[in-house]
Amino acid sequence: MRRPVAIVTALVLFGEAVGIVLINAVLATVAENQNMSLAGLDPDAMSVGTWAMGGVFGLLLVLCGLAALIAGIRDRAPGRLGRIALIGCAVVHGVLGAVTVGLVGWAAFAFMMVVLALLVLTLLSYGPESRPQAQRPELTPTAP
Repeated sequence: MRRPVAIVTALVLFGEAVGIVLINAVLATVAENQNMSLAGLDPDAMSVGTWAMGGVFGLLLVLCGLAALIAGIRDRAPGRLGRIALIGCAVVHGVLGAVTVGLVGWAAFAFMMVVLALLVLTLLSYGPESRPQAQRPELTPTAP
């Protein structure tokens, strides 16, 4: 069951990356077209910063998705960097889920929690294997 979960997690993260880039593209375009200043900031700087933020967040989500996809294809646990990236992604989704419920609504919160659950399930299913139990001595009758 862990292979399909990792592959679904990767696909969801890839879709989320596209969504984040598109949302930031819309925000950057609106900021540029409005030509308004926020607290004295240059509108061009706000537009460029929004484009950069969308690109960086999209790239990070793609990298996390690649870590999950490679783990699913190989059916092995992700490496140290992949595991750190997936843990960081899970933490960010948990925090953003808590913020999202107040700002956007329950549907966005539910989506963030589904992604968080997929990330945690992927991390747990590819966790350290159960440790072998200590060898028990054979119970054989001994001669008196």
